Amino acid sequence: MNLTQLSAFRAVMTSASLSDAARKLGRTQPAVSLAIRSLEDTLGMKLFERRGRQLVPVPEAQYLLVEAERVLDRLNTVSRTMKSLAAGRAGSLRVSAMPGPSSFLFPRFVADWLGDSGEFDVSITSRSSMQIEELVRTQSIDFGFCDAPTATGRDAQYHTEQITAESFVALPASHELAGCSELALEDLAGRPLGALQAGHAHRERIVERFQREGLPLAVSVESQTFSPLLHFVRTGRCLAIVGPLAVVSERITQNLKGEVVFRPLKDAPRYEYAILTPMLRPLSQVALALKSAWRSALMTHLEDIGSRPKIENRGAGPH
Repeated sequence: MNLTQLSAFRAVMTSASLSDAARKLGRTQPAVSLAIRSLEDTLGMKLFERRGRQLVPVPEAQYLLVEAERVLDRLNTVSRTMKSLAAGRAGSLRVSAMPGPSSFLFPRFVADWLGDSGEFDVSITSRSSMQIEELVRTQSIDFGFCDAPTATGRDAQYHTEQITAESFVALPASHELAGCSELALEDLAGRPLGALQAGHAHRERIVERFQREGLPLAVSVESQTFSPLLHFVRTGRCLAIVGPLAVVSERITQNLKGEVVFRPLKDAPRYEYAILTPMLRPLSQVALALKSAWRSALMTHLEDIGSRPKIENRGAGPH
């Protein structure tokens, strides 16, 4: 028994005549008749009584019709699903982003990109950059967005697309430096600063640059992410050197209602982001499309605020 036989059988059972069944299938009447006779030979029983040009189904044919419809409908469902998967209109997604982007910017993008069409199962989590590295290293997610890792190459078991962009200074709108179009490290020397927690790669690069320039660095507020620092900036307790996505998020949300402004920090360490993908787990079409769209959206956001982003592929193998 094959699908050609079952298709012909169902068409005959649900049509007014053999010619009608042939039209439905886009085949000739002799071809349909041959498929029916072949099916009967395979089953070892007659499914129709021939009465002139009419085919009258025997009672057993009604049972076979139910089973044939189940098989053919299931096949059609599988075919549609595979076509949707190939076209990126269906699938399963497991993605993760570090705190900060995961609180607003990244889930907003994923939700808007998926929209309300297609059939998708989505798992989106917020994890630290080190946790995201481990998830990708163990091939547990499709991709992650985090701070740039130090591990590269095949030992890391993941591909790295590093995106760097200029840092910014967050300061109260009423601050004396707010009138400057850009700031330098010298402008921040000795002033109370908000910063990421000790040990964070960007914080360490800032500290190293201050030391190299012989400038005093006075960190008075620490936080895991940039968002909490902005509230201390708003009250005038400190200034803060922040990553460019903090600027993007505030520009979109306007949570601080213009009380905090951002100025480019020239000649300072660039902020380093990364999109990590597993090396040993091929990505689905929808995961590939989402990753590419996120990279494009990210670059657009960073360009819009004038942070001069650059992309550098650091992992081994194709993406």
